[in-house]
Amino acid sequence: MPNFLIRVTALMALLGLAACADAPSRETAPPPADVPVHYQAVQDGDYLIPAVEPLHLFGTNPRAEVAYAGPEEPGTIVVDTHARVLYHVMEGGKATRYGIAVGREGISFRGTGYVGRKQEWPSWTPTSNMVRTRPDLYAEFAGGLPGGLDNPLGARALYLYRGGRDTMFRIHGTIDNASIGRATSAGCIRLFNQDAIHLFENAEIGDRIVVRTLEQSLAAEGPYMDDAYGRAVPDTVENRAQFQSDQIAIAEAEAQRVENERLAAEAAAEQAERDERRRLRICRNRGIDESECPTLEVLTGEPASVPAG
Repeated sequence: MPNFLIRVTALMALLGLAACADAPSRETAPPPADVPVHYQAVQDGDYLIPAVEPLHLFGTNPRAEVAYAGPEEPGTIVVDTHARVLYHVMEGGKATRYGIAVGREGISFRGTGYVGRKQEWPSWTPTSNMVRTRPDLYAEFAGGLPGGLDNPLGARALYLYRGGRDTMFRIHGTIDNASIGRATSAGCIRLFNQDAIHLFENAEIGDRIVVRTLEQSLAAEGPYMDDAYGRAVPDTVENRAQFQSDQIAIAEAEAQRVENERLAAEAAAEQAERDERRRLRICRNRGIDESECPTLEVLTGEPASVPAG
């Protein structure tokens, strides 16, 4: 299993249009009480989908019913890769808004299409070109990666078609809740698994999908920017100031982490030197030749020393 997870993680950096995937992530602890009901852990067939952690429910990430003034007809799915939100337009000037993550393939698509296929717990299969050019990564999955909690496409997928053909553009779940609200290195359009299920149940085959241009996004949402943590936030004076402050805090925290690691490595090296001197001293005292001197643990019956901190 560890080798499998390592391979899947490696895939994420290289997946092409057919992939729309992300690195595995798994939560096992019970969700805290402040997680909204619709983001609690849910049993879906054979799979228990983990709850969404509260720290990922920031800004426009949580699902919400909102007023919608766009020109699209009810039933239309509107994807805004710039503000990182998706709208499913409803009757009466309303829409369900979802937070999304946008991968490289999601950014590259523009225009319109329609939901040509829907799939529960979708599988993923690398293209023949992927297998041919990188057999070290993809040959193992040439027969397909089945759906499940370790599949980067998550619990549900909607497949965008144009003129009867699959565009390779996907709207799907994720196994990395931390990615929602951010731009990522690979993948199409991802939602929390709970949201992917909700959209799947309300969208129909044939529903129109519109992917906004930057100009359309600016007109509808206003300008957006990435904060210091890579999350999409409105481009305001306050957020720009917060960006600078957070960058300083992140740099200081990183410097402290590096310093702590350095000190820990020094302490470990010093402890190893002391242990080695003690080992050799014990062997000399017992008349044991250095070449046959056993480990300190064998000599003393004590566990290996662990540096403090």
